[in-house]
Amino acid sequence: MSLMPYRQKCPHEYIGSDGYLIDSHCHLDLEPLKSGLPHILQEAYAAGVHGFVVPGVHPEGWPRISALAVEHSRIMPAFGIHPMHAESMNDQVCDHLLKCAVQGVAIGETGLDPAYEVSLVAQERAFREQLRMAVTCGLPVLIHCRRAFQRVAAILREERAHQVGGIMHAFSGSPEMAREFVRLGFAISISGTVTWNNAVKPLRIAREVPLEHLVLETDAPDMTPQRYRGVFNRPAWIMETAQRVAEIRGIPLEDVARITTDNVRRILRLASGSA
Repeated sequence: MSLMPYRQKCPHEYIGSDGYLIDSHCHLDLEPLKSGLPHILQEAYAAGVHGFVVPGVHPEGWPRISALAVEHSRIMPAFGIHPMHAESMNDQVCDHLLKCAVQGVAIGETGLDPAYEVSLVAQERAFREQLRMAVTCGLPVLIHCRRAFQRVAAILREERAHQVGGIMHAFSGSPEMAREFVRLGFAISISGTVTWNNAVKPLRIAREVPLEHLVLETDAPDMTPQRYRGVFNRPAWIMETAQRVAEIRGIPLEDVARITTDNVRRILRLASGSA
C-alpha cells in the first residue's frame, strides 16, 4: 500500500511548528485524563504542547480513540494491541485493526514485556502480526519493550520493520541497545523518568544518543516527572522532560523542542500545520 492514499484519507492537520512540542505517546482516552480532557488540552496548549499521539492498547479502546481524533484535530491516533492484551489477538481483531489503521499515524503500541502474566509466545505472535501489518500498510510502529531488547531487535530485523521504522516508547534500555534500534530506523523516546531522582539509564540516553534520534513523551497518565510525583501525569508536563534534556545536553530548551518535534514529524511522516 502506498502512503499517498493513506494520507489523503487522514483528516487531521498536525501541528509541529518551531518552538512547540509534540507528545509522542499519551493515553488521552484513559481516565483520569478522558473525563477532564478539555482542561488537559488547554493546559497543554498553554505550555506549548500542540500535538498528541494517542496509541491504542486494546481493541475495545480503538473506537474511543477514533472519536477523540475526530473531535480534536491535534490528537493523532494510533491503533494496536499492548503486550498485556496480546491474547486478545485473533483473525477478527486483525481485520478490525487493518480497517482502523488507515485512520492512524502508526501501529501500536505493541511489543514484548516479560513483566506481564501473558505468555511470551502470545506476545510474540501478536507483535509479529502487527509488524507485518505495519509493513504492508507502510505505517511506523510504536514499540513497548521492557527487559526484552535483544529479542525485540531480532524480531524487528526478521519482520523487516526497518522499512517503516517507528518509536521505541519510554525507552529503558542501554545506549548500546538504543544505537541498535536507531540502526533499525527507530527513534528513541525519553519520558518523565529522566527527571527522577534515581534516574541512571535515562540520563545516559539523553546524553549519548544523538538528538536527531530522540523524541519526547509523557506516557500520561503514567511516568509523572519528579516535581509532580504522586499525581497523574499530563501532556503539559512534557516540558519538564524537555527542560531536563536541555540541561543534560547543555543546549537551549528551544532547540530540544524544535529538533524532537521535527523528529516526531519525520518518523511518523506527519504533515505540518500552523500553530
